[in-house]
Amino acid sequence: MVPIPPPPLLILASSSPYRRELLTRLQIPFQWQAPDIDETPSVDEPPPATALRLAREKAKAVAQAHPQALIIGSDQVAEREGCAISKPENHAAAVEQLTWASGRQLQFHTGLCLLDTRSGITHDALVTVVVQYRHLSAAQIERYLRKDQPYDCAGSGRIETLGISLVERVISEDPTALIGLPLITLTTLLQNCGLNVP
Repeated sequence: MVPIPPPPLLILASSSPYRRELLTRLQIPFQWQAPDIDETPSVDEPPPATALRLAREKAKAVAQAHPQALIIGSDQVAEREGCAISKPENHAAAVEQLTWASGRQLQFHTGLCLLDTRSGITHDALVTVVVQYRHLSAAQIERYLRKDQPYDCAGSGRIETLGISLVERVISEDPTALIGLPLITLTTLLQNCGLNVP
């Protein structure tokens, strides 16, 4: 009787606590490793292309250390009127982002790469989420930022916490993509690589 090979090790190429929390929901054992890459967008690179390129680079950056694994790389780029916007990092920048977003839409592009180091084959996907913001007063913006302090989130809102109150609607086929890891898409890719979920 031919023994059944063990499932491949699953590695999340990310330092993001948000992505680790999301991947935990699938109840599959995994390890994580922070990739060491330059995340600077290329000149004239559209935001969706940046997200997909960086997802691939993150997966490749940790692949050599794990020759019998499935490596997950993911990256998100927020877009405002065709231009990428970064994490605000401070209160003033977050106020500016939310003031602009009031009554408008932002797009969040999440690139996903599943690299099978057993074969060298990569499986890629791009998931875009459109967020329609409510009309926000200066007082609402200030109260929200003081309570949630989402300075590490592009667009200056944490949809999984109090940031949901800023939003009128979310348009997406894969809502977890907005938090940084599109689980619907990922489970499809994992199953295509022979890793059953559930």
